Amino acid sequence: MDELLRTPGVAALAAGEGISPVTDAARAVLDRLRHEISCGFLDRPGLQLALQGVKSAIEVHMRKALSYSLRAVINATGVILHTNLGRAPLTEAAMEHIRETATRYSNLEFEIEAGARGKRDVHVQRLFQRLLGDDVKVACSTIVVNNNAAAVLLALNTLAEGGEVIVSRGELVEIGGSFRIPDVMAKSGAILREVGTTNRTRVADYEKAINERTRLLLRVHRSNFEVTGFTEKASTTELVELARQRALPLIEDLGSGALVDLESFGVAGEPGVLDSLRAGVDVVTYSGDKLLGGPQAGLISGRADLVARMRSNSLFRALRVDKLTYAALEATLLAYVKRDHDAIPTLKMMRLTKNEIGRRAEALAAKVRSDENSHPSRKERGKDGAPWKLEIAFVDGESVIGGGAAPSAVLPTRLLAVSREGLSADELAARLRGSDPPIIARVEEGRVLLDLRTVFPEQDEAIVKALEQIAA
Repeated sequence: MDELLRTPGVAALAAGEGISPVTDAARAVLDRLRHEISCGFLDRPGLQLALQGVKSAIEVHMRKALSYSLRAVINATGVILHTNLGRAPLTEAAMEHIRETATRYSNLEFEIEAGARGKRDVHVQRLFQRLLGDDVKVACSTIVVNNNAAAVLLALNTLAEGGEVIVSRGELVEIGGSFRIPDVMAKSGAILREVGTTNRTRVADYEKAINERTRLLLRVHRSNFEVTGFTEKASTTELVELARQRALPLIEDLGSGALVDLESFGVAGEPGVLDSLRAGVDVVTYSGDKLLGGPQAGLISGRADLVARMRSNSLFRALRVDKLTYAALEATLLAYVKRDHDAIPTLKMMRLTKNEIGRRAEALAAKVRSDENSHPSRKERGKDGAPWKLEIAFVDGESVIGGGAAPSAVLPTRLLAVSREGLSADELAARLRGSDPPIIARVEEGRVLLDLRTVFPEQDEAIVKALEQIAA
């Protein structure tokens, strides 16, 4: 190792990058060479060749070890709220607000006019008041925790610890990562009381289950699946009336939680936060990084007296969010207040029409074909009458919302179907993932499909470049 570090090339690398990371990389490269020798993969000539490239191997290993693991990718799947790809992209204003807040001190918990300590949730409460308060009959307040599961946990622990919570058996959902409503309820200290059946639960089932130990009624929106056929469930109006009669809070876990009517975006049947609050639901919990189009957060909106109790719960401090989340959320909510919905990437992607996406797809394909024809090797093959290795076709398809939101909603789109001679669809998809930046596509029925609905226009050129490299 000492001898290797003294060689001119490696020594120069250490002088520029630091001795510690270069030593770690050199150790890894030598370990790999020893392993290949002991396994018989390298003979003497092969080892000599490997040693000639040892500086490059050390540099490559070091760059990889010191590069970011979390990186940007191109989402060409057509799944707008792709959980594995980070769900909702933030607005440009949110990114700028985060930068300003993260690189300077801020008034996160400081009242500038009074010169005294303040509360961090005031920065978004004023905006939620404008978006939700005017149409709700009772005083409404909102607090923010780190995700919707935390919001449900805080609400249940505050209002029902030690008591029973009545839930329809058909609403005991499991979300991603095997997190289940019964498990969250158990952690909250509340006792689950199931009523009804998987497919049918009436308001009478809730009423019969109420006893002296009942603390609240819980409605859970089935945001990531549907039950069809012989089904029935109590309406929100029926549950509100029952909760009022028995002086019990009614909580609704909306999961996604839209702040605008999604009918104009082509999504029907997805309840919004205002719909629930107008109907008389006492507390609504929902996510910040789904249909709202903001950062990961759990939002609790509802009756001010109930929300105040949650704010005073010691769990709230454990589950609260940091200044960066508040900055991103404030900027996102300001776009709603201004009614600038196209500034929110999630909503803008939902609004795109099939024709708009189709025109972009055709322009992208034309660019690839133009570059193929201008490439010397392509010209030679064209003269011989040989076909291109890369084939691009257009097919009709569907985009989905994703992220456990609107499971039955589909948006018509126009897809690029890409194939390459000598590569299977899975191999082609792997090549796309290996590009820089990685391109994540769909593979269906032996074809690689690219949906530009979820690709930002400025990323089209990166797709063109990747396809050119694959075609070469």
